[in-house]
Amino acid sequence: MPRSAAPARPALDRVHQGDCLEILTRLPAESVHLAFADPPFNIGYDYDTYDDRRTADDYLAWSRRWMEAVQRVLRPDGTFWLAIGDEYAAELKVLATRELGFTCRSWVVWYYTFGVNCRTKFSRSHAHLFHFVKDPTTFTFNDDAIRVPSARELVYADKRANAAGRLPDDTWILRPQDLPEGFTADGDTWYFPRVCGTFKERSGWHGCQMPEQLLGRIIRASSNAGDTVIDPFGGSGTTLAVAKKLGRRFLGCELSDAYAARIRERLAAVRAGQPLDGAPEPLKSVPPTARGRRLRKATRRS
Repeated sequence: MPRSAAPARPALDRVHQGDCLEILTRLPAESVHLAFADPPFNIGYDYDTYDDRRTADDYLAWSRRWMEAVQRVLRPDGTFWLAIGDEYAAELKVLATRELGFTCRSWVVWYYTFGVNCRTKFSRSHAHLFHFVKDPTTFTFNDDAIRVPSARELVYADKRANAAGRLPDDTWILRPQDLPEGFTADGDTWYFPRVCGTFKERSGWHGCQMPEQLLGRIIRASSNAGDTVIDPFGGSGTTLAVAKKLGRRFLGCELSDAYAARIRERLAAVRAGQPLDGAPEPLKSVPPTARGRRLRKATRRS
């Protein structure tokens, strides 16, 4: 009997509509340099095609399946970044490290204002970003590509400050210029505002859009030009758009027909070499809150 044809390999530099578990099985093993995943958090978000109200056991079993698929396609020196909320951060870290064999290089807390307003708990204003690698001794980390201005430069205007800046640590915050002594750019805080409804960067059709500058830091640090970057949960398409701008090959999976169509529209408008949306050095470009108030008052009087 004739053999059935093997499933076609998904083409790069595009988003594929469908279940990531099926699409990733068609990628060759150990072919991907970097995976970034921002999966549903299982908190009841209203997606158009996905049920975000699974039982805990079902959600964790599903998470294991797609993380295993990511592990299979990652190169031996590959990197996996995972964005996740409080509810399952601990479980997924244990799953990745204890059961799947990843090494956690960094546990980053991305803190932002304009967080989700809550009525019976403290308002949600952060997410967790896990930086995993397959091999703890061999992986890509381009430190010179992600350095930030130091406190010596920003706070004290010291001419002895290293012009190359310093590496960020593992907490990223919105508006650290309001707390220069507590949250310095070279300390344990990263500054990336959540993409709010009034932002020019906002796509307007997806409620969980990631900032391009945040993905830019991850992609610059953990991959090189020409490397392959995948996103199992395409969402608003930020990972793919940033990968394209930064000269990487890319592949995205998106379950929703509607979201996949919007991602294709977004990618069609992107060209390699375009600047990322958002301020590249927001500490220098955004005034302190007190100055902002003065500017607004002056505008009202004029």
